[in-house]
Amino acid sequence: MKAAAIVGYKNSGKTTLTVELARTLQARGLSVAAVKFAHHGLDVAGRDTDRLGKYCTAVAGLSDETSMLIWPGRRRLEDLLPLMRADFLLVEGGKSLDVLPRVLVLREPAEAETLKPELALGAYGAVTASGLEQLADVDAVADAVLDKGFLLPGLNCEACGRESCHDMAAEIVAGDAEPGDCRAFPENLRVECDGKMLPLGPFVAGIVGSTIRGLLSELKGYTPGPVTIKLD
Repeated sequence: MKAAAIVGYKNSGKTTLTVELARTLQARGLSVAAVKFAHHGLDVAGRDTDRLGKYCTAVAGLSDETSMLIWPGRRRLEDLLPLMRADFLLVEGGKSLDVLPRVLVLREPAEAETLKPELALGAYGAVTASGLEQLADVDAVADAVLDKGFLLPGLNCEACGRESCHDMAAEIVAGDAEPGDCRAFPENLRVECDGKMLPLGPFVAGIVGSTIRGLLSELKGYTPGPVTIKLD
């Protein structure tokens, strides 16, 4: 899945851009999933969803047109990704996210310094900052995110030789690395859940692989070599 975030401060126009970008990507034949970050809660205050959420571990809503699932408390984006199936993941907000590139929406050039410009593909609109490509319209933003969008697993496992996924992401944006340089999916152990590869990292892969082989060694007929396990 390719991904990018639209990042800016309040009243910068990031919501408008996010909606227009989703429309543009869909018009180009792509399915789009979206995640919205909000510092002051989502728009369910005072409604039945809010009242149920005070007493439930999760609240689901179903109608003829829409389905939703709300958990109390904060969740990591990586925890929600198994539910987000699309060609492109579009994130509105998420200033602290450092596992995907971003497009900045600025009210003034100085704001770029506090919005992790090293992860920016450019700045949308009339306001830009030194070192940032100016993306004049929504089509230019769509071209940029489709060409350079990516999503790292966020394990910070250091298997790629960088200290964090942030460092890897910054190098990818700069053109000094590629998403395929991530080593969170070891070739000697692949775990697939509902068609989606799970990131492991070398350390976890070593523990899981050794544990499985240790258990299998007690079974009659087991011999060392490649192992395939299917679990429904």
